[in-house]
Amino acid sequence: MTDELSLIVGGARISGWTSVRVTRGIERIPSDFDIGLTERYPGEAADVVVHEGDSCQVLIGDDLVITGYVDRFIPGIEARQHTIKILGRGKCQDLVDCSAEWPNGQISGSSALGIAQKLASPYGITVTAGAEVGPAIPQFNLMYGETPFEVIERICRYSALLAYDLPDGNLYLSRVGTTVASSGFVQGQNIEKAEAVYSMDQRYSEYEVLRQSMDNLGDSGSGGNLLSIVKDAGVPRHRRHVIICESGGGAGEDVAKKRGLWEAARRAGRSNQVHIVADSWRDSAGTLWTPNTLVSVSLPALKIQQVQWLIGEVSFMRGEGGSTTNLTIMPPDAFLPQPIVLQPMWADVPAGVAR
Repeated sequence: MTDELSLIVGGARISGWTSVRVTRGIERIPSDFDIGLTERYPGEAADVVVHEGDSCQVLIGDDLVITGYVDRFIPGIEARQHTIKILGRGKCQDLVDCSAEWPNGQISGSSALGIAQKLASPYGITVTAGAEVGPAIPQFNLMYGETPFEVIERICRYSALLAYDLPDGNLYLSRVGTTVASSGFVQGQNIEKAEAVYSMDQRYSEYEVLRQSMDNLGDSGSGGNLLSIVKDAGVPRHRRHVIICESGGGAGEDVAKKRGLWEAARRAGRSNQVHIVADSWRDSAGTLWTPNTLVSVSLPALKIQQVQWLIGEVSFMRGEGGSTTNLTIMPPDAFLPQPIVLQPMWADVPAGVAR
């Protein structure tokens, strides 16, 4: 399979790039690319006609990986050569860079998907979901100066969703992935370089979660501080971490419990991670390595014995050393969204609504 990277701008397909980096991930938005060309023959680079702000597509072979815009066009000259460098990002850059807009700044009776669709529509971006998007939010108020993605990220945490962009440039709401790649990474077979990180500095043996009431009269009985304690048996010594979680909106001890369980699970997940440089951009079925995909990893030399972890980020690289894929892989729990109480100051979420 030929994995030539192509940039399509204005109907023209440009290839022959000598340096390539294309990065996608479930914790970064938008996807982005950084590609360059050093001319092999005089005048070759002059044939590349690209302007900042152009709509573009990036393909690897026949597979679309990014749909977006050229952010920067950087031509350069040296004594014996002419160089070109192009940087760009996916369409969802407008959700990250620009300000949220909606008539009157108030959205009523919409789910996380509905709110995301409303905020993305002014920028020509569609939003789809691959999982249950949770209950309708009775009322949501935008704050001046917020970007669309700041709002979307917050409501997605409330609905336990991840938000990231797809190769077509549009936004996708999903849970932690369950799709398994056709092949994985095995020491001595398709791994050029690997580094495992095992950490304990961000883990605690005990998470004590307090929900402090904002109500002046709420400090009597069970209406004041609601306490939940979650333990992590994997921490070998006493280490306590106290968390003040959100209150209001009918939040109760269940929210404190969920917050404690999330802290323990996410921190434990992130204490085990592996960074791999693979010798191919694709798995054994010819599919590009894809974020939010489960993959098997076997690296006995790094104390990793046949685990099935989740791809969090992928960078397709090409340079003087050839083509490689840089991947960050962690246990699925490392990517669970943080449970929150949505806008407790306005009490928008009625008591009894699932969180």
